[in-house]
Amino acid sequence: MGTLLLIRHGRTDANANGILAGRTPGVVLDEVGRTATEELSARLQGVKIARVISSPLERTLETAAILFDSNVEVATEDRLLECDYGDWQGAKLSELSTHELWPIVQQRPDEMIFPNGESMNDMSKRACEAVREWDAQLTSEHGDKVVWAAVSHGDIIKAICADAMGLPLRKFQSLLIEPASVSVIHYSESGSAVSKLNDTGSDWLTKLNSDAVKTPTLGGESGADK
Repeated sequence: MGTLLLIRHGRTDANANGILAGRTPGVVLDEVGRTATEELSARLQGVKIARVISSPLERTLETAAILFDSNVEVATEDRLLECDYGDWQGAKLSELSTHELWPIVQQRPDEMIFPNGESMNDMSKRACEAVREWDAQLTSEHGDKVVWAAVSHGDIIKAICADAMGLPLRKFQSLLIEPASVSVIHYSESGSAVSKLNDTGSDWLTKLNSDAVKTPTLGGESGADK
């Protein structure tokens, strides 16, 4: 089976301002997001990517266009679309954090169904099925050394990584996925292994004694300056 580079889109104004963008149309990368994505593109030079799969939202397609040249085929995959947050879409995270359902989102996400939206269980199921099906197809086409990429969203990536690590969905909020980060999953007939998680290319050791230490939250870490 193959190797998946799982990439979160670059930072957007919504991320920077603590807004749960969800599936809102017209959300694109801000200057910080474009710069970080360009830096990631430079780090990926020399890696032979067989195929790129992307959520169909603008911010993920823009990220894919910056990351990969025109010789790499990009296919959209609806199952990698951001979670349907229903009535919560477009709200500030600071306001949502006082909602009666917030403890369920953060502590028991496997029980969460967003008002007039999607359950986190359904979100996780569709995303995990998508990447495993794509990996099987691309392995069949290119062999078990194939490397491919998927560009998606924070909660989607956390769910896929949790599945690959054998973690129940209830624990997926313990994973931190920042904008323009890459996580690496190796699939095989015997299982899966995560060799990189939330790699942003930064010197994370220098952040441990600073105010820049991140904490996981709904939608993935925002990328906002602390």
